[in-house]
Amino acid sequence: MGEGNIQGIRKDYGVEELSKTSVLDSPIDQFELWFKDAMKSEGSEVNACVLSTLAEDNCPEGRVVLLKFFAEDGFTFYTNYESKKAQQLAKHPFASMTFYWRTRERQIRLKGRVEKVSAEVSDAYYFERPEGSQLGAWASPQSQEIPDRAFLKKRVENVKQRFETEELKRPDFWGGYILIPTEVEFWQGRPSRLHDRIVYSLVDGQWVTKRLAP
Repeated sequence: MGEGNIQGIRKDYGVEELSKTSVLDSPIDQFELWFKDAMKSEGSEVNACVLSTLAEDNCPEGRVVLLKFFAEDGFTFYTNYESKKAQQLAKHPFASMTFYWRTRERQIRLKGRVEKVSAEVSDAYYFERPEGSQLGAWASPQSQEIPDRAFLKKRVENVKQRFETEELKRPDFWGGYILIPTEVEFWQGRPSRLHDRIVYSLVDGQWVTKRLAP
């Protein structure tokens, strides 16, 4: 195999620009503006983002999750409460989310404290999911070692049989988290790597913006 030299891969940006005077007062409103724009240009899973948490060895770990709701109070995603990310959040309840929308040459990074959403909120979303996903939440021992895929399929069949005679409910070990942002950065690709970066920081309950060098 070769050395994997990819230094020659590059792209010059220049679709849009971003300034302190062009952004909205609230980072949530600005996020919504860019999110709606991305929905028109990016296609499927525009809500995909990299969620980064802190592992026991103090090394950050990232994985792609799907954002399911956002509002002024924060950004919500769902997972198994016994998964590795959940264990990490239990010990260090802070995380970051990174969104990247290639066609619009935009990135959003946000960070803040993470809390579990209420059981009522988790219940409501759980029963909006397709049946296969509902059963899968019961069947998958997320992040645990399993012998093979047949093991997983067998667990799904067992869950199906169980809920033929029982009323389906949300597993106690599955539900939502909300990331409550204290900082949100909007990045717009610009020519010659002189990118536009506007960051919102929460200061005494108010959002303050500043421009960062690329």
